[in-house]
Amino acid sequence: MAAKDSLAGEKTAASPVATAPGVVQKPLIHPADDAKPQPPPALTPDQQAKYETVLKTVSSWTTVPIKAEKNAPTEPITDDERMWLTRECILRYLRATKWNSFEAETRLQKTLTWRREYGLDKLTPDYISIENETGKQVIMGYDVHARPCLYLLPSNQNTERSDRQIQHLVFMLERVIDLMGPDQETLALLVNFKETKSGENASVGQAKQTLDILQNHYPERLGRALVINVPFLIWGFFKLITPFIDPNTREKLKFNEDLRTHVPPSQLMKPVGGELEFQYDHSIYWPALNELAQQRRDAYRERWIQGGKQIGEYENYLKGVDIPSVSQVATPSVTGNMF
Repeated sequence: MAAKDSLAGEKTAASPVATAPGVVQKPLIHPADDAKPQPPPALTPDQQAKYETVLKTVSSWTTVPIKAEKNAPTEPITDDERMWLTRECILRYLRATKWNSFEAETRLQKTLTWRREYGLDKLTPDYISIENETGKQVIMGYDVHARPCLYLLPSNQNTERSDRQIQHLVFMLERVIDLMGPDQETLALLVNFKETKSGENASVGQAKQTLDILQNHYPERLGRALVINVPFLIWGFFKLITPFIDPNTREKLKFNEDLRTHVPPSQLMKPVGGELEFQYDHSIYWPALNELAQQRRDAYRERWIQGGKQIGEYENYLKGVDIPSVSQVATPSVTGNMF
């Protein structure tokens, strides 16, 4: 399977450019040549049957509650929501619920409701822009498994604590997902606490809210969390929030390791041990990031339309890989382990 040339043909305005010799100010478009995603294991017959059960249920949904409360009003399911319900999305929720079909269905609907109630469509680049003016969150490069890297740099904090700080992280998670290439479902989170002062890190309340969003509405999205330069006060903070982190997520947390073993040096920023000379300029980086993400979303949507607007569509197909769409595959039994 090979991705079509659509990614290679993206506008140069979103490509990395050097304003000084070797200085990069825009997102990298592709992983290193030798960075390879880790393919998920093939489905067992039982897992395939459970997937088909959930697929049948979610395909029957015509309305979705607009609020997370009992007897909340509902509204028709939208094309965006149907497009979100890919084969891999359903499988992520099944894995997160240890293959409990009913629980996966429940959580999928809760996430659709949360996305409505949280107002993801209102988190525009213009609205979020102020939060990233100092580059406290940066999507830059890919790790050794071709996961896009999201840097969190608390020392660059520039705003008072507010709901928009958490909305900022959600916005960046959505952009990271936009930039995930074929065969990739997860991201690498790089947190550098160097020079972080008291009050610049999240409060315990913010951390619990963030964990709730990540674990309930972005399951199976974290591939690796690499945390470095952890000061004494932050260690205490991590001890406070550890009980709220599920065991699978805790296993993905790595503290004070050599980041070059996780990210190719050519794609790793210099302040954390890499070779990439990155300089944050909001007026350059922010429009470039959002233009690139929009190009990816537009191509993704166009493929979904071409494939017949199917719930349970293959994400690789939507990302431009030269494979049949779900509507072109003869029987459901073939779809489980074909790709």
